[in-house]
Amino acid sequence: MTESKKANSISFFNSRFTSIISIALVLFLLGLILLIGLLGQKLSVYVKENISFSIILKDNSKETDIKKMQKQLDARPYIKSTEYISKERAAKELEEELGENPETFLGFNPLQASIEVRLKSEYANSDSLRVIEKQIKSYTDVSELLYRKDMMQMVNDNLKRVGIILLTLAAILMIISFVLISNTIRLLIYSKRFLIHTMQLVGATSGFIRRPFIRYNVVSGILAAILAIFMLMGALYYIQNELSGFINLLDMDSLLVVFGAVLVMGILLSIVATYFAVNKYLQMSVDKLYHI
Repeated sequence: MTESKKANSISFFNSRFTSIISIALVLFLLGLILLIGLLGQKLSVYVKENISFSIILKDNSKETDIKKMQKQLDARPYIKSTEYISKERAAKELEEELGENPETFLGFNPLQASIEVRLKSEYANSDSLRVIEKQIKSYTDVSELLYRKDMMQMVNDNLKRVGIILLTLAAILMIISFVLISNTIRLLIYSKRFLIHTMQLVGATSGFIRRPFIRYNVVSGILAAILAIFMLMGALYYIQNELSGFINLLDMDSLLVVFGAVLVMGILLSIVATYFAVNKYLQMSVDKLYHI
């Protein structure tokens, strides 16, 4: 192999390697935004389903009636889980918090039995709660319903804000990603601009000229996507070591969706960017090719 061929091979390898690394970094950032979005959604569900409210029961309520009511509540489509807390258990929990049993200085147990209720995430909002409150208060054994309306509203408002911010970031990053990948591919095609013009002179169609460039950059996009996926896995491994239990918020299906999306974006962005980059030189006159 001659020195010029070796130099061309090294230059080709370096340009492709640089292209793959550049695209991989962009795809990594996109994948990270997707992961944060999915985590935000999972965290939203987790927070909403762990905000409980208490159904305070009347003192004269019979245990059989309470169990019947609890069973009916469990069958409701909006309830995730219920837990019965007797007067004795409530007193014991209060004793653990205060360090003293209320019966000791009062002479009686002032607490009432209750049922702790957790809602499904889609029903943990003020509109649904108004309907649910009416239904629960219709039971004869219910004394009152205790829950923090302001806290539920605050949680929902904050989660909506986070969702809007993440969507905005994703949209901005998508545009930046396309520009960066487009510029990277355009630089690769720039060195082939005279070859494109020569192919046009011999009668090659636009589709025929584009095809090898698209094929080449799709392969680069796939390699970049695979590299980005490994980078995401490394980031997840690091975060899991720093924040134990963090990874439990994401299931395997969610991770596969993110990795699949990164792969698809790597291919699609490469195809679109190559199409426009090649078109630029297809539409140029030979004089302009010398002056760009």
